[in-house]
Amino acid sequence: MTDTTIVRAYATDDVAAMRRIWNEVVEAGDAFPQTVPLSAGDAGDFFADQTYCGVAADVKTGEVLGLYILHPNNVGRVGHICNTSYAVASKARGRHIGRVLVADSLDKGFALGFRILQFNAVVATNAAALHLYAELGFSTVGTIPEGFLMPDGRYEDIVIMYHTLP
Repeated sequence: MTDTTIVRAYATDDVAAMRRIWNEVVEAGDAFPQTVPLSAGDAGDFFADQTYCGVAADVKTGEVLGLYILHPNNVGRVGHICNTSYAVASKARGRHIGRVLVADSLDKGFALGFRILQFNAVVATNAAALHLYAELGFSTVGTIPEGFLMPDGRYEDIVIMYHTLP
C-alpha cells in the first residue's frame, strides 16, 4: 500500500476494470502467454476461478489501477507452490503499483498456505519486472531460450524465478 493506493480483494464490481487492464497486457503481447483477450462473458468466471485476486485501487476515487491473480502452480506434491500474474493499467505505470501488488501477493500466498511463489515465464526483455523481482528477493532458477513468442514473430528468452514465502 502507498499513500494513494490500497490493495484489496476484488469485488464483482471490479471485473469490468480488471478485464480492461488484463486485456491491455494480453493485447500488447509482450508479457502474458494468452493471445486471446477475455470476453465480457468470460472475465467474471476467469477471475472467480483463481484462488485469490487482488486489486490496487486509488484511495480517493476507488479506481482500479492494477491487479494480480494467484493460484496453485500445480497439484498434489507440488501444490504448495503458487503462481501469480500482475497487470497494471498503462496510465498508472511508474507509480509503483506493481511493487505493491507483488508485495501483497507474497503476503497473501503465505496466508493462503503456500510456501513458494514461482514465476514460470518472465519475458527476458521485461527489464522493469526483472528488476522489481530481484529487488523484492526473487531468485532466478534459469532461462529457457526462445520460450516466448513475441507479436512480431521473434522468440524471446523466458526466466523462471521463485520466492520462498513469506
